[in-house]
Amino acid sequence: MTAFCRYIDSSGKVRFALYQSHGSDASSPAKVCPLSSITDEATEEVLATDNQIFAWSAEQIAELPDPAASQWINAPAKLLPPVNNPEKVICIGLNYLDHAIETGSEPPELPVVFSKFNSSLIGHGDAIVLPTLSQKVDYEAELVVVIGRTARHVSKEDAMDYVFGFTAGHDVSARDWQKGRPGGQWLLGKTFDTFAPVGPAIVTKTQFGDGSDASVKMYLGNDLAQSSTTAQLIFDIPTLISHLSGFVTLRPGDLIFTGTPPGVGAARNPPRFLADGDVCTVEIEGIGRLTNPCRDEVTSR
Repeated sequence: MTAFCRYIDSSGKVRFALYQSHGSDASSPAKVCPLSSITDEATEEVLATDNQIFAWSAEQIAELPDPAASQWINAPAKLLPPVNNPEKVICIGLNYLDHAIETGSEPPELPVVFSKFNSSLIGHGDAIVLPTLSQKVDYEAELVVVIGRTARHVSKEDAMDYVFGFTAGHDVSARDWQKGRPGGQWLLGKTFDTFAPVGPAIVTKTQFGDGSDASVKMYLGNDLAQSSTTAQLIFDIPTLISHLSGFVTLRPGDLIFTGTPPGVGAARNPPRFLADGDVCTVEIEGIGRLTNPCRDEVTSR
């Protein structure tokens, strides 16, 4: 599996590495191989900070040497978001039919689009901070598309040509702001700091496939809270890319959260919102496990 991750090593240096997941086996640690081990320091430094991996062709990636067993090391407990400072973080709401039904919403006739600020992005292992301004923070496991080429007015038929790969994402949501404020404050409810965990790595489209039938799960601790596949999407990935590219220019590194399955906390009886000490794990077959603990916000006031 060709997958890429970013992390900070013990010296404080940002590293760009190959990533090897052991799937759903949480007891078996993931492995990383810094790219300088199979290329050179200069190449890795550029890729770690400048998102130049999106300029690489599938052939260039395929030509990377296979690491020797000794070149793989245990992945650190925390990883950086796999894309450094994406221009756009676009999200799709109500994109699984069962999720729309459980929220009491009519299935949309067009994609429901919102956004998150870059300041909401965190990586695997970082803490989701539960803000003092919200008492109803919810979880949403999602498959995330990583754009690889500049796209504007793209057809559905050509849309997948603009995809670099996929990662896992968690669309953390403050329901009391998203729905409980005048006008429905979707942006504010979705974009608190730390509300967009992504990772642990980007898996290339060549390795992952087109994302049309990917298993998407959310665990709270050891309890399975959400489980479905992207075959249940109301608007599939080519449709989303084509639709979005009609409004904005999609650029390499842009992230598209594709929607969440049923099972969110707000739809449970009684509701189940995130609390200090919870541990959330998004598991996507073929990508791995994105795990983030939750902690209450501590303010100086």
